[in-house]
Amino acid sequence: MKDRRRRRLGIAAVYLAAAFFTALGWLWSSLPAEIWLEPEQPLTLPRFGWVEPLRGVGSRNVASTRAVGSYQTTLALGGWLPVRRVRAVVTPRPEVKVCGTPFGVKMFSEGALIVGFSDLHTGQDTVNPAKQAGLHLGDRVVRMGGTSTQSNEEVSAALAAAQGGAVEVIFVRHGEQRRTVMTPAWDSAAGQWRAGMWVRDSSAGVGTLTFVDEKAGVFAGLGHPISDSDTGESVALRRGEIVACSIVGCTGGTAGSPGELKGKFLGSHALGSICINGENGVYGTTRTAFEGRTLPVAFAQEVETGEAEIWTTTQGETPRTYRVRIEKVRDADPCRNMVVRVTDPELLAKTGGIVQGMSGSPILQNGRLVGAVTHVLVNDPARGYGIFAQTMLKQAANVSETPTAAG
Repeated sequence: MKDRRRRRLGIAAVYLAAAFFTALGWLWSSLPAEIWLEPEQPLTLPRFGWVEPLRGVGSRNVASTRAVGSYQTTLALGGWLPVRRVRAVVTPRPEVKVCGTPFGVKMFSEGALIVGFSDLHTGQDTVNPAKQAGLHLGDRVVRMGGTSTQSNEEVSAALAAAQGGAVEVIFVRHGEQRRTVMTPAWDSAAGQWRAGMWVRDSSAGVGTLTFVDEKAGVFAGLGHPISDSDTGESVALRRGEIVACSIVGCTGGTAGSPGELKGKFLGSHALGSICINGENGVYGTTRTAFEGRTLPVAFAQEVETGEAEIWTTTQGETPRTYRVRIEKVRDADPCRNMVVRVTDPELLAKTGGIVQGMSGSPILQNGRLVGAVTHVLVNDPARGYGIFAQTMLKQAANVSETPTAAG
C-alpha cells in the first residue's frame, strides 16, 4: 500500500515538474528580448506582473540606472527565479511626426518576377520552356545568358539573343540564388522567341504613412511588406518611391472578403525614396515636408489593452481620428503585436472596419504613438493586427545604412 502511494506521489511530482518547466519555457518565449526605457524609468512589465529584474549580487539594476546606453539584465519570477537574460536600452524618449495620410507606392523589383505560365504553340507541338527548366511561380529571374533581367524588356531581349539556343538562367527562390538551363521556343502565333512565362518588374499600390522622423529625414509606413498580388511573395526592392495620393472611394469589408480603399496618385513628383521593403513595413528617406503632429513614442511594455484611437483617411487626403479598442497585446510575434477592434460607428459604417489601404494607420493611446495597423482579420473585418511603434522606429534607424539611401 505504501509502495503504491509512493509511486503515485512520484508520478504526480514528475507531472508537476514537467508542467512547471513547460510554463517557464512559455514565459521565456513570451518575454521581449529587448526593453527600451527612459533614464530613471523603472523596469516594469505590466503584462507580466510577477516578472522583475533579478535581485541580489551580480545583476545590473537597470531599473534605477540613469545613464543612456545598453545593458544586460536578468528577468526573474518574483525577482528571485531567473527566467531570461534581456537587453535593456536606456534612451531619451523618441518623438516623431505622426501622419495617417495616404501615400502612393511605386516599386521596381530586383529581377523579373514570374507571375504566371502560358504554354506555347510551336506549330507542331505545345511546350513550356520555363516549366521544363524547373522554374516556379514566384521565382525572380535576375540574369539570362549575358543579360541582366531587371525588366520585362530585358527578358524579351535575352530570349531574342539566344535565337533558340540553350541559355543559362540565374534566378532567386526563397532568398537562395539558383541556376538552370532553358531553351526558348519559337511562338509561331506571336512570331518571336518566348519562354512560356509571364513576368512582372514593378508594383504599385496605396498605403498609409505612419510617421516621419524629421531629424533623421526618414519615413515609415504600412507595417508590413509590399507583396506581389499574384504570388504573395515580398517584392525584392531594386528602387522605389512614394508619391502624393488621394482616397477616392472604398469597398467595405465583409466576413471572408476584405474591403479596400481606392486611391488616385496626385502627379509624379516623388515625396521620398523607398530604401527598405521589410517584414514590418516600408521605410525610406524624405524629399519634402509632411503634415502631421509631433508626439512621443510609447515603448512596447507600455502598450496596454483598452481604449485607443487610429488616424486614417477614408476620403481625400486628410486623416481623421476614429475610436478603437486594443483587445490583446503580445511580445513574442515580431510583426503582430496587437489585436485591434474598431468601435467607432462612423468608421464601421464607412468601411466595415479595417480594409486594405489602411495598413500603416497610426494607433495612439494615452497621447503616445503605440503602433500601426497592419492586417485585417479576414473573417472579422472589424478587427485587425497592429505592430509596435518601437519596432518600426528601430527599423527606420537602419535606413541610412541601406545602399539605396547611400546612393
